[in-house]
Amino acid sequence: MSKKWLLALCFSVFALNACAAPDDAATGPESVVRKAVLSLEPRLSIDSIKPAPMPGYYQVIASGQLVYVSADGKYLVNGDLIDVGVKKNLSDAGWAEFRKAELAKLPATDRIVFAPANPRYRVTVFTDVTCGYCRELHKHMAEFNKAGIAVEYVAWPREGVTNPLGGSTDTYKEMVSVWCAADRKTAFTAAKEGKTPKAATCTNPVKQEFDLGLKLGVNGTPAIISEDGTMLGGYVTPDQLLQLLEKDKSKAKGG
Repeated sequence: MSKKWLLALCFSVFALNACAAPDDAATGPESVVRKAVLSLEPRLSIDSIKPAPMPGYYQVIASGQLVYVSADGKYLVNGDLIDVGVKKNLSDAGWAEFRKAELAKLPATDRIVFAPANPRYRVTVFTDVTCGYCRELHKHMAEFNKAGIAVEYVAWPREGVTNPLGGSTDTYKEMVSVWCAADRKTAFTAAKEGKTPKAATCTNPVKQEFDLGLKLGVNGTPAIISEDGTMLGGYVTPDQLLQLLEKDKSKAKGG
């Protein structure tokens, strides 16, 4: 299911009156919200339904999209929710909380980690071994580590896992070979330098990590996420990333 599922619904505010689930108090508002969303697209994977900061609405994360649905299932709102009083994007906060929780479930052994002895910060980077900006980012790994930043790589083949003919994409096969290498870090760095990794297969997390990226709203590489779940963006220099992390930390403290 494409994570752009809402394009077909024209985004903005969409009335669900024609297809909403009945307002059945016995089932509870979360059930009503779930039925309303699935009535629009039954194949959606709904990952989270929780009360929204906006009274009378629920925050729904489904197939890489975050939307708000009224408790009676009649209205769906797509777009950023802003707290005008404190000038805060509450949608960003909702995404960050969700990403943090989901990334916490990913075992450290499924990541390829480049870290200094005592990191000040940790970031998760969804990466593809063939993308130009991903390769440029990795060239600066010594500088990231010197700045106290640990980089935890997660696989996200941009071509996807399967090609139109149903076979594995070339990028997926390369990333599986890296994740299955006896020395993952060496194989990873070599692949970032344009050297095709030695073909290898094993039980690996590449497909699961690709699916996780879709769930978290990743749509390109590199995608850098801070420890609190904030999406920091794509390619940045070590100095830029350090500034973003310090700003993010200050914001979390209310500064």
